[in-house]
Amino acid sequence: MTKIAVDNNVVTLINVFTVRPEQQQLLVDLLVEATEAVMKYQPGYVSANIHKSLDGTRVTNYAQWRSREAFEAMLENPEAKVHMTEAARIAEKFEPYLYEVSFVDEA
Repeated sequence: MTKIAVDNNVVTLINVFTVRPEQQQLLVDLLVEATEAVMKYQPGYVSANIHKSLDGTRVTNYAQWRSREAFEAMLENPEAKVHMTEAARIAEKFEPYLYEVSFVDEA
């Protein structure tokens, strides 16, 4: 389960994909399939959340991993590479970065 907190001790991947509107749902479906078939079985995986922009031009993956090392190990997994290569083919560009939570405010 995704928990956003300063003291959660995870790293967060935020990967923003730029897509043509007619490709948006295809990329969403691929990322969901990759998560359900491969990513969630990788050591250090915590959660994934796939978002699609209302204008159809972006898909964002907000994923949490136990550590940078766990995330980097996933990048070397052959099954994960297949899905990442396909996502890169569908997207016009993508911008993956790792983050740590710095501040949270809730109502």
